[in-house]
Amino acid sequence: MDEVASKIIEILKKHMKEPRDDIGPSTALTDLKIESLDLAMIVFDIEDSFGIEIPYNANEEAADFKTVGSVVDRVRSLIAQTAGAPAKA
Repeated sequence: MDEVASKIIEILKKHMKEPRDDIGPSTALTDLKIESLDLAMIVFDIEDSFGIEIPYNANEEAADFKTVGSVVDRVRSLIAQTAGAPAKA
């Protein structure tokens, strides 16, 4: 597991009601008993940790954020976009 995945799993664990150690890329977020308010806080933590902005629409992101792996993929994509974007003046 790389640094992005490890950091995201740590963020998820921080917000879980019942922490567990068997979290991997295929773990469904619904299996982690993460509520919608917790998901919003997780998104904020991920943004702060990686210096990215996640355009969050609950209806659209719910499809993208089904598993830990899908969250990791989305964050990697946003990191790549941010790295390739011109600096804001």
